[in-house]
Amino acid sequence: MQAILAVTIPFFALVLLGYLAALRRLLPESAIPGLNAYVLYFALPCLLFRFGASMPLARLLDPALVGLYAACALFVVALTVALTWRRRGAAHGVDLKNAAFGALVAAFPNSGFMGVPLLVALFGQAAAGPVIGTLLVDLFLTCTLCLALAQAHGQRASGAPPAALPVVIARALRGALTNPLPWAIVAGALFAAVNRQLPGPIAQIVRMLGDSATPVALFTIGTVLWRAGRHAHARTPVARYLPVALIKLVLHPALVFGLGSAATALGAPVPHFGLMVLTLVAALPSASNVAVLAEHYGADNGRVTRIIMTSTVLAFGSFTALAWAFGVGHGAP
Repeated sequence: MQAILAVTIPFFALVLLGYLAALRRLLPESAIPGLNAYVLYFALPCLLFRFGASMPLARLLDPALVGLYAACALFVVALTVALTWRRRGAAHGVDLKNAAFGALVAAFPNSGFMGVPLLVALFGQAAAGPVIGTLLVDLFLTCTLCLALAQAHGQRASGAPPAALPVVIARALRGALTNPLPWAIVAGALFAAVNRQLPGPIAQIVRMLGDSATPVALFTIGTVLWRAGRHAHARTPVARYLPVALIKLVLHPALVFGLGSAATALGAPVPHFGLMVLTLVAALPSASNVAVLAEHYGADNGRVTRIIMTSTVLAFGSFTALAWAFGVGHGAP
């Protein structure tokens, strides 16, 4: 346990420091978008490029692991929507738009800003491939599906004629295609495939930016959570956010591990190490950028923010306990 805490305490402490810095106005609110842009467009893409360029494509995108994680993500989205969507005549729940955003925070872990550096710190560079695979699934499948559901609700609520399903999906997919993280992974994989290296000065710039990704990304999570909480408009009952946070931290990793173990027992080529990494990715707190998306689409960002903050606070204990149960620091690969 001590070896795990030596990794998890600094990671979650940096998130807390970012939150406190924003709370105490040591970092002005106007600086938070710039900090977030630095991580998203400079530091994290360089880190992912380095990982993508350092391993074969088969290790970067294992079809068995990607398929397993995608199936679990779809199940979590469907279950969360089914449990939280208030249909006509029902007394409890939320509308489809907010059910879709609840499903997004239930199924989308903070694998970019937190997952990649944390799992690599625990397991070494071998963990980067499975984590990157989950990031691509969440950006292109989970996020696209949930945003399409949210947009479909918005059209119905406004009385506009419903757009064709491919049009709605294309609109939602556009956001994933404008995200620089997948393109950084693809660029790194292409360099690895053709066995090319960046020129010396450029490689040094990429290395320096990538090295800054972990602390700045974690600090940024804290500032983004503070900002989202400050701009949350409504008080949200505990019953509307705590169950979704528990789906994220308990059900999601249990489903990944259970389905992966069953697939292995049936002879599917699911590697034990990859399954362990995927389970821990699923146990991460919800992605903090979903609060920004919820605000942009006019959803209840107060509810979304509370889900993210609750999962982030609870994840320190639940993630650490799960890593200890897997034997991390005691001979785990």
